[in-house]
Amino acid sequence: MSNQRIASTTQAACMVGRSQRKSVDATAASLMLLFCLVLGFQQVAIKGVAEDISPVVQMALRSTLAVCLVGGLAYWRGIRWADVGHHWGPGLLVGLGFAAEFGFIAWGLTYTLASHMSVFLYTAPIFAALGLHLWVPGEQLSIRQWWGVGLAFLGMVVAMAPSGAYSIEILIGDTLGLFAGLSWAATTVVIRKTSLSEAPAELTLSYQLSVTVLLLLPMAAISGQLMSAQFTPMAIASLGFQTLIISFAALLLWFTLLRRYRASQLGVFSFLAPLFGILFGTLLLNEPLSINFIIGGGVILVGIILVTR
Repeated sequence: MSNQRIASTTQAACMVGRSQRKSVDATAASLMLLFCLVLGFQQVAIKGVAEDISPVVQMALRSTLAVCLVGGLAYWRGIRWADVGHHWGPGLLVGLGFAAEFGFIAWGLTYTLASHMSVFLYTAPIFAALGLHLWVPGEQLSIRQWWGVGLAFLGMVVAMAPSGAYSIEILIGDTLGLFAGLSWAATTVVIRKTSLSEAPAELTLSYQLSVTVLLLLPMAAISGQLMSAQFTPMAIASLGFQTLIISFAALLLWFTLLRRYRASQLGVFSFLAPLFGILFGTLLLNEPLSINFIIGGGVILVGIILVTR
């Protein structure tokens, strides 16, 4: 009987912890801005060496290297196999969602434009906010905050919408981009709804990277893309950045913030990531900066202020 009381008390404590996430403050906003800057530069890093190493191989290799780093950090911080086994169910789900997200991105880019992919990928905060609102206590948004989410999404579409007619190929690619956004949103909801909500960030990231490696690395090898990779100095530098900064440091930061702040508010900041991508593309790849980007960026900032004020 005492064991049942202990289990009930533990479960209640976890529920209280999940429902008492803080609203986004200045610290969280600054860290999310840094996070989005890194994600924005990621697109330039991948595109810049795509002729040497395909995007699928880049994602597989960076995940392989990063899981070794995260595993070493987790062991140093006292996380053992018993802890891994305790969360294996939700861990497998978030790993599958993470791998699916990158798989849909790589597949969709063979059909649609990169700007289209960014628009549909970053529908993830909308789906995540809806799922969190329905299923996670303490994540409900007010009417004003929903207006902010809508404005942020509208601003992103305005900023990134390319000109030109649609085709069947673009429609297929856009649909795959939408699936990528759904996959990203699903991982956020699973993390906040399950025991991973209170698990160390290193453990959650280990699940995601491990499943991604198990799925994408064989895919890259079977398709022949792994054998055709050219490890030029620029490609090695790009992989180093993607491994250390994106797959290791940035994702650890994201999961740490998810444990402390409301995910529905954090997610709105991710609308800035594709805008930073366009900005870096303009500065580093000489891509044009359009008026719709400037207007859309302003609308996004208004939406973020409404959500986090």
